[in-house]
Parts: sequence; C-alpha cells; structure tokens
Amino acid sequence: MNNERVFAMSFAAVYPHYVAKVEMKGRSVAELHEVIEWLTGYDEAGLAEVLEDRRSFRDFFDKAPNYTQNAHLITGTVCGIRVENIEDPLMQKIRFLDKLVDELAKGKKMEKILRKA
Repeated sequence: MNNERVFAMSFAAVYPHYVAKVEMKGRSVAELHEVIEWLTGYDEAGLAEVLEDRRSFRDFFDKAPNYTQNAHLITGTVCGIRVENIEDPLMQKIRFLDKLVDELAKGKKMEKILRKA
C-alpha cells in the first residue's frame, strides 16, 4: 500500500466517518473530540481550523499542538495489524487514532480509552 496517498488525504475527508461511526454506536461528537484532543492536543478551535483548512493527515499530526506522550500505551489491532508494531511513525499515529475511535465506538469507558490509571 502506498502510504503517501493516505498521508496526503485530508483529515476533513475522514472526520465525518469518525463521527458517523461513534454516533451510530451511541457515543457523542464531544467524546470523539475529547479523544482527538487527548491524542493530539487540538482543542475545539484547533480542530475547527484543521477541518476548515482541509489539512492533510501529515500536517494534522506534524502540527499537532500537544501530541500525547502516552501514545505508546495504545495497543491492539486495526484491520488485523497490531498498532504498536507499525514501523512508519506517521502511519502509526493515524492507526492510533483509528484504534481510539474504534474503542469509543465499541463502548469502552473514557478512562480506559484515555489510558488513565
């Protein structure tokens, strides 16, 4: 798979799918934003700017205001791939976000999703 296509993809193009996934399972957009903020540091205003600018995934993560130091605590599989074993750092960040969205949609408690003790 050509990762460059994924890296160049607009975060705004994927975001509605994240929203639909969590809402379909009874979770809220506010919870999704909390997860995104925990991982990247983007607050509501920052996320709105990212969506308006149609920022690529590469820029979304490269310009993240406060990427969490606890990302290494995210483990498990997305599409059959263990996220902790992904070698490309940017692809790993994208898959970490996918994993967190999956956990939210599956009804996990927010404390577990945000890796709180």
